[in-house]
Amino acid sequence: MTRQLHRSVVLAALVVLFAAFAACSGGSAVSDEESARLAYEGLDPSIDKILDLGFQGFNAASSANIPEQSTTGDVSGTLTINGQVDQGASDNKGMRLEPVLVNYSDGVFIVEEGEEDPVIEDIVYDSDGALAVDLSMKGLPDAELTGTVVGTVFMTGGLQGPVTLNLAITGETEDDGTGTIQRKAGTVRITGTATSDYGVFDVDIQH
Repeated sequence: MTRQLHRSVVLAALVVLFAAFAACSGGSAVSDEESARLAYEGLDPSIDKILDLGFQGFNAASSANIPEQSTTGDVSGTLTINGQVDQGASDNKGMRLEPVLVNYSDGVFIVEEGEEDPVIEDIVYDSDGALAVDLSMKGLPDAELTGTVVGTVFMTGGLQGPVTLNLAITGETEDDGTGTIQRKAGTVRITGTATSDYGVFDVDIQH
């Protein structure tokens, strides 16, 4: 019966089984580290989207509450942003975002040994309102951007269970030429940890 399973289902089962074996053997196996990495990397594209939606809300805000912004995952689901932004004439602003992921997936590419074509293993995330993003911008429009992403999301699909994020954001902002603020491309760096049942992944990614 196992031979009749779809290749992606087999892969998902192997990932889970290898992770369980690694946990029983002290959590030092390579497969455990790989699963911990994938648990975050499947979520990493959503960080870009959260920042972009946050700035859309920042530019559209006419009060302390930003207008709700939303987008879709590359594979499935939705990402919605609500939050607040500091008002007034100061060049220094803070923004607090509440991202909600529902059945969200951007897909993860896993290359099987001996295969030339990657297999797309779908990891699906739901935040259940448990994520918080705090951003600070000093010296707008060309501001120093700092912030944090903290909270827990829940995985189904290829990997299972919670992923707890404790991330720091650094970067820069700029005027896009029309009077609105955007993050400066290539300047945003995400560091910190993503902790799941598969282990702790140390995040250090440039966006």
